[in-house]
Amino acid sequence: MIARMPPAAPLAALGAFAALLALVVGGWAPLHAADSALSGDFRGYGSRHPDVVSVVRIATDVAATLPFLFAGAAATALFATRRDRVRAMFCGAVTVAAPVLWTLMHWLIYRPRPQDGFVALDTNGFPSGHTTNAAAAGLAAVLLVWPAASRRVRAGMVAAAALFALAIGLSRIALLAHWPSDVLGGWLLALGVVPLLAYAVTPRRRARPTPPGPGSPPAPGSAGRASPGSG
Repeated sequence: MIARMPPAAPLAALGAFAALLALVVGGWAPLHAADSALSGDFRGYGSRHPDVVSVVRIATDVAATLPFLFAGAAATALFATRRDRVRAMFCGAVTVAAPVLWTLMHWLIYRPRPQDGFVALDTNGFPSGHTTNAAAAGLAAVLLVWPAASRRVRAGMVAAAALFALAIGLSRIALLAHWPSDVLGGWLLALGVVPLLAYAVTPRRRARPTPPGPGSPPAPGSAGRASPGSG
């Protein structure tokens, strides 16, 4: 089976994402000021350390769309060959939903990226696609492994997934490919969507009938029947 987070967590993430989206679309001045200040710090560091920028430029592509789609398709096929329908559906849903959602938002939401970044991009930038991919992949892996894993493995998976999503998000800011709020939006989008997909593909468990307790009225049609050992 797939682990399912308490519904409050993804719903809260989606609520925070909606609030952030409203601030981005509305051009909230304090948000723009914070974005500009953080991006300026990264711009200064990158200008002084071009070798670091070169390494980050290569490393960030781990979470690009093609690697994400390939890994998701491979995981979906693996579970399908094992006839694990629920896990296959979950992997396929995450693989499709994450890039479709952020791509759709790039089309619909006007959000210019930082100018003169260390990578050349001319599309809209909210939310960060690389960050959404990384967070979605890491969280999906945690939910898949969690039910059968030991406490130590669970802790290791959560730490690895969080570090991966954090590293990719920071790489997008460091390259001036995205504003920090774009990266935050990618984290929130993945945290909201992936757990809900786990709920969507997991079949509901049927409640087991509760046996009648002492003194409960007899079931319909049982009146007049002799109990075992009577007579």
